[in-house]
Amino acid sequence: MTKFPSLEDQLDLITKGAAEIVPLEALKERITKSIATGVPMRIKAGFDPTAPDLHLGHTVLLRKLRHFQVLGHTVIFLIGDSTALIGDPTGRNVTRKPLTPEQIAVNAETYKEQVFKILDRETTEVRYNSEWLDKLGYYDMVKLMAQFTVSQMLEREDFHKRFNEEQPIALHELIYPIAQGYDSVALECDVELGGTDQKFNLMRGRDLQKHYGQAQQIVLMMPIIEGLDGVQKMSKSLGNAIGVHEPAGEMYGKLMSVSDELMWRYWTLLTDLRGSEIEAMREQVREGALHPMQAKKNLAWAITRDFHSKEEADAAAEGWAKMFQQRGVSEDVPVVQVSLGAEGLAVDAASVRLPKLLVLVGLASSTGEATRKIAENAVSVDGVKFSGKTLDGVEAGGLVTLRLGKKSVRVEWVG
Repeated sequence: MTKFPSLEDQLDLITKGAAEIVPLEALKERITKSIATGVPMRIKAGFDPTAPDLHLGHTVLLRKLRHFQVLGHTVIFLIGDSTALIGDPTGRNVTRKPLTPEQIAVNAETYKEQVFKILDRETTEVRYNSEWLDKLGYYDMVKLMAQFTVSQMLEREDFHKRFNEEQPIALHELIYPIAQGYDSVALECDVELGGTDQKFNLMRGRDLQKHYGQAQQIVLMMPIIEGLDGVQKMSKSLGNAIGVHEPAGEMYGKLMSVSDELMWRYWTLLTDLRGSEIEAMREQVREGALHPMQAKKNLAWAITRDFHSKEEADAAAEGWAKMFQQRGVSEDVPVVQVSLGAEGLAVDAASVRLPKLLVLVGLASSTGEATRKIAENAVSVDGVKFSGKTLDGVEAGGLVTLRLGKKSVRVEWVG
Protein backbone atom coordinates (compact mmCIF):
# COMPACT_ATOMS: atom_id res chain seq x y z
CA MET A 1 0.00 0.00 0.00
CA THR A 2 1.52 3.29 -1.14
CA LYS A 3 1.54 6.25 1.26
CA PHE A 4 0.83 9.44 -0.68
CA PRO A 5 1.34 13.12 0.23
CA SER A 6 -1.74 15.10 1.25
CA LEU A 7 -4.26 16.35 -1.29
CA GLU A 8 -2.98 19.93 -0.87
CA ASP A 9 0.67 18.91 -1.40
CA GLN A 10 -0.21 16.93 -4.51
CA LEU A 11 -2.32 19.69 -6.02
CA ASP A 12 0.48 22.22 -5.45
CA LEU A 13 2.71 20.25 -7.81
CA ILE A 14 0.12 18.76 -10.18
CA THR A 15 -1.69 22.01 -10.99
CA LYS A 16 1.51 24.03 -11.42
CA GLY A 17 1.48 25.51 -14.91
CA ALA A 18 -1.66 23.63 -15.99
CA ALA A 19 -3.80 25.55 -18.49
CA GLU A 20 -7.00 23.57 -17.89
CA ILE A 21 -8.11 20.50 -15.93
CA VAL A 22 -11.38 18.77 -16.93
CA PRO A 23 -12.94 18.35 -14.44
CA LEU A 24 -10.85 19.64 -11.52
CA GLU A 25 -13.24 18.34 -8.85
CA ALA A 26 -12.97 14.84 -10.29
CA LEU A 27 -9.18 15.06 -10.03
CA LYS A 28 -9.46 15.99 -6.36
CA GLU A 29 -11.81 13.04 -5.80
CA ARG A 30 -9.50 10.64 -7.62
CA ILE A 31 -6.47 11.83 -5.59
CA THR A 32 -8.44 11.52 -2.35
CA LYS A 33 -9.42 7.96 -3.29
CA SER A 34 -5.81 6.99 -4.04
CA ILE A 35 -4.72 8.38 -0.65
CA ALA A 36 -7.44 6.38 1.12
CA THR A 37 -6.82 3.11 -0.75
CA GLY A 38 -3.09 3.36 -1.29
CA VAL A 39 -3.62 2.57 -4.98
CA PRO A 40 -1.78 4.91 -7.36
CA MET A 41 -3.55 6.65 -10.22
CA ARG A 42 -2.64 5.71 -13.79
CA ILE A 43 -1.34 8.74 -15.70
CA LYS A 44 -0.52 8.70 -19.39
CA ALA A 45 0.85 10.98 -22.05
CA GLY A 46 1.18 9.86 -25.63
CA PHE A 47 3.90 10.83 -28.09
CA ASP A 48 3.92 9.98 -31.78
CA PRO A 49 7.55 9.39 -32.86
CA THR A 50 7.28 11.58 -35.95
CA ALA A 51 10.73 13.18 -35.55
CA PRO A 52 13.98 11.83 -34.08
CA ASP A 53 14.82 14.66 -31.69
CA LEU A 54 12.95 16.39 -28.88
CA HIS A 55 13.29 20.01 -27.80
CA LEU A 56 12.37 21.60 -24.48
CA GLY A 57 8.86 22.33 -25.74
CA HIS A 58 8.21 18.59 -25.91
CA THR A 59 9.40 18.12 -22.34
CA VAL A 60 6.58 20.18 -20.78
CA LEU A 61 4.34 17.08 -20.74
CA LEU A 62 7.22 14.83 -19.66
CA ARG A 63 7.90 17.17 -16.75
CA LYS A 64 4.27 16.96 -15.66
CA LEU A 65 4.43 13.17 -15.93
CA ARG A 66 7.44 13.31 -13.62
CA HIS A 67 5.47 15.35 -11.11
CA PHE A 68 2.88 12.57 -10.86
CA GLN A 69 5.71 10.04 -10.68
CA VAL A 70 7.47 11.67 -7.72
CA LEU A 71 4.11 11.78 -5.94
CA GLY A 72 3.91 7.99 -6.20
CA HIS A 73 1.51 7.49 -9.12
CA THR A 74 1.99 5.16 -12.09
CA VAL A 75 3.08 7.02 -15.21
CA ILE A 76 2.75 5.61 -18.70
CA PHE A 77 4.94 6.91 -21.49
CA LEU A 78 2.89 5.89 -24.50
CA ILE A 79 4.64 5.67 -27.85
CA GLY A 80 2.09 6.09 -30.62
CA ASP A 81 3.72 3.81 -33.16
CA SER A 82 0.34 2.97 -34.71
CA THR A 83 -1.17 6.46 -34.58
CA ALA A 84 2.06 7.81 -36.11
CA LEU A 85 1.11 5.93 -39.28
CA ILE A 86 -1.85 8.34 -39.53
CA GLY A 87 -0.19 11.47 -38.19
CA ASP A 88 -1.91 13.79 -35.73
CA PRO A 89 -3.87 16.39 -37.73
CA THR A 90 -3.72 18.90 -34.85
CA GLY A 91 -2.70 22.32 -36.14
CA ARG A 92 -2.31 21.06 -39.69
CA ASN A 93 -3.90 22.60 -42.77
CA VAL A 94 -2.80 19.72 -44.97
CA THR A 95 -2.63 15.96 -44.56
CA ARG A 96 0.64 14.83 -42.99
CA LYS A 97 3.10 12.90 -45.11
CA PRO A 98 3.01 9.32 -43.76
CA LEU A 99 6.10 7.80 -42.16
CA THR A 100 7.24 4.26 -42.80
CA PRO A 101 7.18 1.69 -39.97
CA GLU A 102 10.99 1.66 -40.13
CA GLN A 103 11.23 5.43 -39.60
CA ILE A 104 8.78 5.23 -36.69
CA ALA A 105 10.77 2.42 -35.04
CA VAL A 106 14.04 4.37 -35.24
CA ASN A 107 12.42 7.55 -33.88
CA ALA A 108 10.74 5.61 -31.06
CA GLU A 109 14.09 4.26 -29.83
CA THR A 110 15.54 7.80 -29.88
CA TYR A 111 12.54 9.06 -27.87
CA LYS A 112 13.05 6.41 -25.20
CA GLU A 113 16.69 7.41 -24.83
CA GLN A 114 15.78 11.07 -24.37
CA VAL A 115 12.73 10.85 -22.06
CA PHE A 116 14.64 9.10 -19.30
CA LYS A 117 16.62 12.26 -18.76
CA ILE A 118 13.41 13.39 -17.01
CA LEU A 119 11.44 10.27 -16.08
CA ASP A 120 12.65 7.51 -13.78
CA ARG A 121 13.45 4.54 -16.01
CA GLU A 122 12.70 1.91 -13.35
CA THR A 123 9.18 3.06 -12.50
CA THR A 124 7.99 4.27 -15.92
CA GLU A 125 5.61 2.04 -17.83
CA VAL A 126 6.56 2.26 -21.52
CA ARG A 127 3.80 1.11 -23.88
CA TYR A 128 3.18 1.11 -27.63
CA ASN A 129 -0.37 1.60 -28.90
CA SER A 130 0.23 -1.02 -31.59
CA GLU A 131 -0.30 -3.50 -28.72
CA TRP A 132 -4.06 -2.98 -28.99
CA LEU A 133 -4.74 -0.92 -32.09
CA ASP A 134 -3.09 -3.43 -34.43
CA LYS A 135 -5.28 -6.18 -32.95
CA LEU A 136 -8.56 -4.44 -33.73
CA GLY A 137 -10.38 -6.26 -36.49
CA TYR A 138 -12.69 -4.78 -39.12
CA TYR A 139 -15.76 -5.39 -36.93
CA ASP A 140 -14.08 -3.82 -33.88
CA MET A 141 -13.08 -0.70 -35.81
CA VAL A 142 -16.59 -0.29 -37.23
CA LYS A 143 -18.05 -0.49 -33.70
CA LEU A 144 -15.51 2.03 -32.48
CA MET A 145 -16.20 4.53 -35.26
CA ALA A 146 -19.95 4.11 -34.78
CA GLN A 147 -19.65 5.98 -31.47
CA PHE A 148 -19.03 9.25 -33.32
CA THR A 149 -20.62 11.23 -36.12
CA VAL A 150 -19.06 13.11 -39.00
CA SER A 151 -20.52 16.34 -37.63
CA GLN A 152 -18.74 15.70 -34.31
CA MET A 153 -15.44 15.30 -36.13
CA LEU A 154 -16.03 18.50 -38.09
CA GLU A 155 -16.51 20.39 -34.81
CA ARG A 156 -12.77 20.05 -34.41
CA GLU A 157 -11.24 23.42 -35.31
CA ASP A 158 -8.62 22.01 -37.67
CA PHE A 159 -11.14 19.99 -39.67
CA HIS A 160 -13.75 22.74 -39.61
CA LYS A 161 -11.28 25.27 -41.00
CA ARG A 162 -10.09 22.96 -43.74
CA PHE A 163 -13.67 22.02 -44.67
CA ASN A 164 -14.70 25.69 -44.97
CA GLU A 165 -11.60 26.47 -47.03
CA GLU A 166 -12.30 23.44 -49.24
CA GLN A 167 -8.98 21.88 -48.25
CA PRO A 168 -8.85 18.07 -48.46
CA ILE A 169 -9.51 16.02 -45.32
CA ALA A 170 -8.46 12.40 -45.75
CA LEU A 171 -10.75 9.83 -44.16
CA HIS A 172 -7.92 8.23 -42.19
CA GLU A 173 -7.33 11.56 -40.39
CA LEU A 174 -10.81 11.30 -38.86
CA ILE A 175 -9.73 8.04 -37.22
CA TYR A 176 -6.88 9.66 -35.29
CA PRO A 177 -8.91 11.18 -32.38
CA ILE A 178 -10.84 7.92 -32.06
CA ALA A 179 -7.65 5.84 -31.97
CA GLN A 180 -6.15 8.14 -29.33
CA GLY A 181 -9.35 7.89 -27.31
CA TYR A 182 -9.19 4.10 -27.43
CA ASP A 183 -5.67 4.24 -25.98
CA SER A 184 -7.23 5.50 -22.73
CA VAL A 185 -9.66 2.57 -22.71
CA ALA A 186 -6.90 0.03 -23.29
CA LEU A 187 -4.75 1.51 -20.50
CA GLU A 188 -7.65 2.30 -18.12
CA CYS A 189 -6.24 5.77 -17.50
CA ASP A 190 -7.20 7.98 -14.59
CA VAL A 191 -5.53 11.06 -16.07
CA GLU A 192 -4.34 11.91 -19.58
CA LEU A 193 -1.94 14.77 -20.26
CA GLY A 194 -1.77 16.82 -23.43
CA GLY A 195 -1.26 20.29 -24.84
CA THR A 196 -4.08 22.80 -25.06
CA ASP A 197 -4.17 22.18 -28.81
CA GLN A 198 -5.02 18.52 -28.08
CA LYS A 199 -8.31 19.09 -26.26
CA PHE A 200 -10.52 17.55 -28.94
CA ASN A 201 -8.46 14.34 -29.01
CA LEU A 202 -8.18 14.14 -25.22
CA MET A 203 -11.92 14.45 -24.70
CA ARG A 204 -12.58 11.49 -27.01
CA GLY A 205 -10.89 9.32 -24.42
CA ARG A 206 -13.54 10.36 -21.90
CA ASP A 207 -16.28 9.56 -24.43
CA LEU A 208 -15.00 6.06 -25.14
CA GLN A 209 -14.28 5.23 -21.50
CA LYS A 210 -17.89 6.07 -20.70
CA HIS A 211 -19.07 3.83 -23.57
CA TYR A 212 -16.95 0.93 -22.25
CA GLY A 213 -18.19 1.39 -18.68
CA GLN A 214 -14.95 2.79 -17.27
CA ALA A 215 -14.52 5.76 -14.96
CA GLN A 216 -13.85 8.74 -17.23
CA GLN A 217 -10.30 10.04 -17.20
CA ILE A 218 -9.41 13.53 -16.07
CA VAL A 219 -7.87 15.63 -18.84
CA LEU A 220 -4.96 17.86 -17.80
CA MET A 221 -3.81 20.28 -20.48
CA MET A 222 -0.51 22.11 -20.47
CA PRO A 223 0.15 25.34 -22.40
CA ILE A 224 2.28 25.46 -25.52
CA ILE A 225 5.59 27.00 -24.47
CA GLU A 226 7.10 29.93 -26.36
CA GLY A 227 10.55 29.70 -27.88
CA LEU A 228 13.54 31.92 -27.23
CA ASP A 229 11.87 34.87 -28.95
CA GLY A 230 9.09 34.81 -26.35
CA VAL A 231 6.47 35.20 -29.09
CA GLN A 232 6.08 32.13 -31.27
CA LYS A 233 5.82 28.55 -30.03
CA MET A 234 9.08 26.69 -29.65
CA SER A 235 9.93 25.12 -32.99
CA LYS A 236 13.13 24.04 -34.70
CA SER A 237 11.80 25.35 -38.01
CA LEU A 238 11.48 28.83 -36.48
CA GLY A 239 15.01 28.74 -35.09
CA ASN A 240 13.81 29.47 -31.54
CA ALA A 241 14.13 26.01 -29.96
CA ILE A 242 16.52 24.38 -27.49
CA GLY A 243 17.14 20.72 -28.28
CA VAL A 244 17.50 18.31 -25.37
CA HIS A 245 20.65 16.88 -27.03
CA GLU A 246 22.39 20.25 -27.47
CA PRO A 247 25.78 20.62 -25.74
CA ALA A 248 25.63 21.98 -22.21
CA GLY A 249 27.29 25.28 -23.14
CA GLU A 250 24.84 25.97 -25.95
CA MET A 251 21.85 25.03 -23.82
CA TYR A 252 22.98 27.27 -20.95
CA GLY A 253 23.71 30.20 -23.28
CA LYS A 254 20.35 29.97 -25.02
CA LEU A 255 18.52 29.87 -21.68
CA MET A 256 20.40 32.96 -20.54
CA SER A 257 19.09 34.78 -23.61
CA VAL A 258 15.41 34.60 -22.63
CA SER A 259 13.65 37.69 -21.34
CA ASP A 260 12.99 38.19 -17.63
CA GLU A 261 9.28 37.71 -18.27
CA LEU A 262 9.75 34.46 -20.15
CA MET A 263 12.14 33.23 -17.46
CA TRP A 264 9.27 32.77 -15.01
CA ARG A 265 7.27 30.77 -17.54
CA TYR A 266 10.28 28.52 -18.05
CA TRP A 267 10.66 28.10 -14.29
CA THR A 268 7.02 26.99 -14.18
CA LEU A 269 6.93 24.68 -17.19
CA LEU A 270 10.48 23.33 -17.40
CA THR A 271 11.48 22.65 -13.79
CA ASP A 272 10.25 20.56 -10.86
CA LEU A 273 9.93 23.49 -8.46
CA ARG A 274 6.48 23.76 -6.91
CA GLY A 275 4.27 26.72 -7.65
CA SER A 276 4.67 27.99 -4.07
CA GLU A 277 8.48 27.86 -4.36
CA ILE A 278 8.47 29.80 -7.63
CA GLU A 279 6.18 32.44 -6.18
CA ALA A 280 8.52 32.80 -3.17
CA MET A 281 11.42 33.35 -5.58
CA ARG A 282 9.46 35.98 -7.52
CA GLU A 283 8.74 37.75 -4.25
CA GLN A 284 12.49 37.81 -3.49
CA VAL A 285 13.08 39.49 -6.86
CA ARG A 286 10.30 42.03 -6.22
CA GLU A 287 11.81 42.87 -2.83
CA GLY A 288 15.31 43.21 -4.28
CA ALA A 289 16.67 40.27 -2.28
CA LEU A 290 17.41 38.33 -5.50
CA HIS A 291 18.62 39.90 -8.74
CA PRO A 292 16.67 38.78 -11.86
CA MET A 293 19.97 37.89 -13.54
CA GLN A 294 20.83 35.48 -10.72
CA ALA A 295 17.36 33.93 -10.95
CA LYS A 296 17.98 33.39 -14.66
CA LYS A 297 21.41 31.88 -14.00
CA ASN A 298 19.80 29.50 -11.52
CA LEU A 299 17.22 28.52 -14.15
CA ALA A 300 19.81 27.94 -16.88
CA TRP A 301 21.94 25.87 -14.50
CA ALA A 302 19.00 23.76 -13.28
CA ILE A 303 17.75 22.86 -16.76
CA THR A 304 21.26 22.23 -18.11
CA ARG A 305 21.98 19.94 -15.14
CA ASP A 306 18.80 17.95 -15.82
CA PHE A 307 19.87 17.09 -19.36
CA HIS A 308 23.62 16.80 -18.77
CA SER A 309 25.19 16.73 -15.29
CA LYS A 310 26.06 19.00 -12.39
CA GLU A 311 29.69 19.18 -13.54
CA GLU A 312 28.72 20.12 -17.12
CA ALA A 313 26.23 22.71 -15.87
CA ASP A 314 28.92 24.25 -13.66
CA ALA A 315 31.33 24.37 -16.60
CA ALA A 316 28.67 25.92 -18.86
CA ALA A 317 27.94 28.63 -16.29
CA GLU A 318 31.65 29.39 -15.90
CA GLY A 319 32.14 29.50 -19.67
CA TRP A 320 29.20 31.86 -20.13
CA ALA A 321 30.54 34.23 -17.46
CA LYS A 322 34.00 34.28 -19.08
CA MET A 323 32.49 35.03 -22.48
CA PHE A 324 30.86 38.17 -21.15
CA GLN A 325 34.00 39.31 -19.36
CA GLN A 326 36.04 38.91 -22.57
CA ARG A 327 33.52 40.76 -24.71
CA GLY A 328 32.93 43.50 -22.20
CA VAL A 329 29.17 43.08 -22.51
CA SER A 330 26.92 43.94 -19.61
CA GLU A 331 25.24 40.84 -18.21
CA ASP A 332 22.04 42.82 -17.99
CA VAL A 333 21.75 42.85 -21.81
CA PRO A 334 20.31 39.46 -22.85
CA VAL A 335 22.04 37.51 -25.60
CA VAL A 336 19.81 35.77 -28.13
CA GLN A 337 21.19 33.17 -30.51
CA VAL A 338 19.49 33.54 -33.88
CA SER A 339 19.74 30.96 -36.64
CA LEU A 340 20.56 32.40 -40.04
CA GLY A 341 18.25 29.72 -41.39
CA ALA A 342 15.19 30.90 -39.44
CA GLU A 343 12.12 30.94 -41.67
CA GLY A 344 11.62 34.23 -43.53
CA LEU A 345 14.72 35.88 -42.02
CA ALA A 346 17.47 35.68 -44.63
CA VAL A 347 17.49 37.80 -47.78
CA ASP A 348 20.69 36.15 -48.97
CA ALA A 349 23.78 34.55 -47.44
CA ALA A 350 24.93 37.78 -45.75
CA SER A 351 21.74 39.83 -45.26
CA VAL A 352 18.64 39.52 -43.07
CA ARG A 353 15.29 41.29 -42.85
CA LEU A 354 15.52 43.64 -39.86
CA PRO A 355 11.75 43.76 -39.10
CA LYS A 356 11.66 39.95 -38.95
CA LEU A 357 14.76 39.92 -36.74
CA LEU A 358 13.20 42.41 -34.29
CA VAL A 359 10.21 40.06 -33.95
CA LEU A 360 12.35 36.95 -33.51
CA VAL A 361 14.33 38.49 -30.63
CA GLY A 362 11.21 39.82 -28.91
CA LEU A 363 11.74 43.55 -29.44
CA ALA A 364 8.60 43.86 -31.58
CA SER A 365 5.35 41.91 -31.58
CA SER A 366 4.90 41.96 -35.37
CA THR A 367 6.79 42.90 -38.51
CA GLY A 368 4.30 45.73 -38.99
CA GLU A 369 5.18 47.23 -35.62
CA ALA A 370 8.90 46.72 -36.31
CA THR A 371 8.63 48.49 -39.68
CA ARG A 372 6.86 51.45 -38.05
CA LYS A 373 9.51 51.71 -35.32
CA ILE A 374 12.30 51.65 -37.88
CA ALA A 375 10.57 54.47 -39.80
CA GLU A 376 10.27 56.43 -36.53
CA ASN A 377 14.08 56.13 -35.98
CA ALA A 378 13.40 54.18 -32.80
CA VAL A 379 15.76 51.33 -33.71
CA SER A 380 19.53 51.30 -33.16
CA VAL A 381 22.08 48.80 -34.43
CA ASP A 382 25.35 48.75 -32.45
CA GLY A 383 24.47 52.15 -30.98
CA VAL A 384 23.67 53.82 -34.31
CA LYS A 385 20.16 54.78 -35.43
CA PHE A 386 19.14 52.51 -38.28
CA SER A 387 16.54 53.29 -40.95
CA GLY A 388 17.02 50.47 -43.46
CA LYS A 389 14.94 47.31 -43.72
CA THR A 390 17.89 44.98 -44.37
CA LEU A 391 20.83 44.26 -42.08
CA ASP A 392 23.91 43.35 -44.10
CA GLY A 393 27.25 41.73 -43.30
CA VAL A 394 25.88 39.03 -41.00
CA GLU A 395 27.80 35.77 -40.56
CA ALA A 396 27.81 32.82 -38.20
CA GLY A 397 29.62 33.66 -34.98
CA GLY A 398 29.09 37.39 -35.40
CA LEU A 399 27.47 39.69 -32.86
CA VAL A 400 25.22 42.71 -33.13
CA THR A 401 23.38 44.78 -30.51
CA LEU A 402 19.82 45.86 -31.29
CA ARG A 403 17.91 48.48 -29.36
CA LEU A 404 14.27 49.48 -29.67
CA GLY A 405 13.12 52.08 -27.17
CA LYS A 406 14.49 51.12 -23.76
CA LYS A 407 15.02 47.43 -24.60
CA SER A 408 18.30 46.04 -25.90
CA VAL A 409 19.25 42.59 -27.15
CA ARG A 410 22.64 41.21 -28.13
CA VAL A 411 22.23 38.91 -31.15
CA GLU A 412 24.70 36.09 -31.71
CA TRP A 413 24.42 34.56 -35.18
CA VAL A 414 24.50 30.79 -35.49
CA GLY A 415 24.69 28.81 -38.73
